[in-house]
Amino acid sequence: MALSDRLAELTKRTKEAEDRSRAAANEASEELRSAVDQASDSAQKKADELAARSEAAEARASDWWAQIQSDWARHVAAIREDVATKKAERQAMRSKVDADLAADDAMAAIDFAFAAVEEAEYAVLDATLAQMEADEASASM
Repeated sequence: MALSDRLAELTKRTKEAEDRSRAAANEASEELRSAVDQASDSAQKKADELAARSEAAEARASDWWAQIQSDWARHVAAIREDVATKKAERQAMRSKVDADLAADDAMAAIDFAFAAVEEAEYAVLDATLAQMEADEASASM
């Protein structure tokens, strides 16, 4: 395949990636999660293909080019590790937010319970007073 054809393929693939990235904002989280998994699998497949080609071409390629490919493979591995770390951090952050929201809900429930107890105390005292007044009224008759 001619280099210009490969460059054309690269241009097409870049446009597809751009379009997919723009569309991601409108996808449901499950669809987006699936797209992320597919993109990850595809990127890993391409990295594996590059590594395989690199190994096959090492005998023909210059040491410099082999080093570039090796550096790229290390770079991809480092990026994947960083993405995994960031993903874990985001999950931990989400868990913290969920915990904070649950604590806020619990506090609101406790506040509601306090208000209910106050209202119950008022109702009992008011009923007791009403009974006393009724007893006094009937005693004075």
